[in-house]
Amino acid sequence: MADTPRPKDPSRRALIGWGGAGLALGAAAGGGAAAMALAGDDVSPAADAGAAVAFHGAHQAGIATPVQDRLHFAAFDVRTDDRAAFVRLLKDWTEAARLMTAGHPVGEGAYGGPAEAPPDDTGEALGLKPSRLTLTIGFGPSLFEKFNLADRRPEALVDLPKFPGDNLDRNRSGGDLCVQACADDPQVAVHAIRNLARIGFGRVAIRWSQLGFGKTSSTTPDEQTPRNLMGFKDGTRNIAGTETARLEKHVWVGEEDGPRWMTGGSYLVARRIRMHIETWDRTSLQEQEDVFGRDKGEGAPVGKAKERDEPFLKAMKPDAHVRLAHPDSNDGATLLRRGYSFTDGTDGLGRLDAGLFFLAYQRDPRTGFIPVQRNLATDALNEYIQHVGSAVFAIPPGVTDSDDWWGRTLLTEEA
Repeated sequence: MADTPRPKDPSRRALIGWGGAGLALGAAAGGGAAAMALAGDDVSPAADAGAAVAFHGAHQAGIATPVQDRLHFAAFDVRTDDRAAFVRLLKDWTEAARLMTAGHPVGEGAYGGPAEAPPDDTGEALGLKPSRLTLTIGFGPSLFEKFNLADRRPEALVDLPKFPGDNLDRNRSGGDLCVQACADDPQVAVHAIRNLARIGFGRVAIRWSQLGFGKTSSTTPDEQTPRNLMGFKDGTRNIAGTETARLEKHVWVGEEDGPRWMTGGSYLVARRIRMHIETWDRTSLQEQEDVFGRDKGEGAPVGKAKERDEPFLKAMKPDAHVRLAHPDSNDGATLLRRGYSFTDGTDGLGRLDAGLFFLAYQRDPRTGFIPVQRNLATDALNEYIQHVGSAVFAIPPGVTDSDDWWGRTLLTEEA
């Protein structure tokens, strides 16, 4: 990444034997002069796409942070049963995340070290700006079957039920851990996941991953609402990063919610949704608009003139997507969405493997995603989509300072 000044790292010769025990990284990187947007509680849009987003905060960055243009999402399986080794991994990952989000290479970098040892950093992001990189970690239900953590599993971290129409691929579902890397440069996001996977070699392995482009929701109210691959605006009334009251009500876990280690965290539902693009593209404009309950040009709800006009749900068809997904149809349930479009080649039958990688943060999936998704059982949109991948994760609170690390509140008894 950019050749900016960085803190002094430990001697590289002390790190050569990291392969089995994990990379011992240096002192915490500071926020850097390039830091323009703060993590968690202050989510002012970055002044330019090359800026850094601060890593430290009460909440993890990458949730209420202004949505970046690109995504690399990875789910990991834990391959060690040594709790100390797992804690060391999380500390190593935290240190690497501090460096990469500030625009620095990992460890002592991609070159200049001893020729007989692999470099600390893979090097493909050298010279690139931080690009508003955020890294967000989560813990899946299966993690709590390890390391004697069963009694610390949150009640809200439920296994998602099977929903009508699901055709889930086990190879694209679940995971002990997840890391969401968002950035305005795809190479910066991919570099981050690659280096975390490399550091974790022998202790974790990637279970599945997903690249995304073209954000389909915004957390910045003055931005133009993005469109999904069906050509419709998505997330008109998404929770904005500046709406503190809505975030507290619908996204952040409160002290009263329990368990204590999750206070300030959130819950993530990730769904890979395949779109039947070819069928949709042969559907009349009128039917497309009826399916969504909005016009395709302006994005206005049925009978209204402007996108942000309050929808009159009864004017829409009973199976219109907006009508069924709206909070008024779901006892007020509201999600913070950070989805991305994807295209992964073809399916072997000449059809695009394309769709929406749906990411939704919420205070409790039992009162958030689950009732909303159940209400969408009669959604007219179901004729054109299918959910093919699924996962749910507990997102711990943010890393507060240079002595803190991902998962400390869960894995340190004193915390």
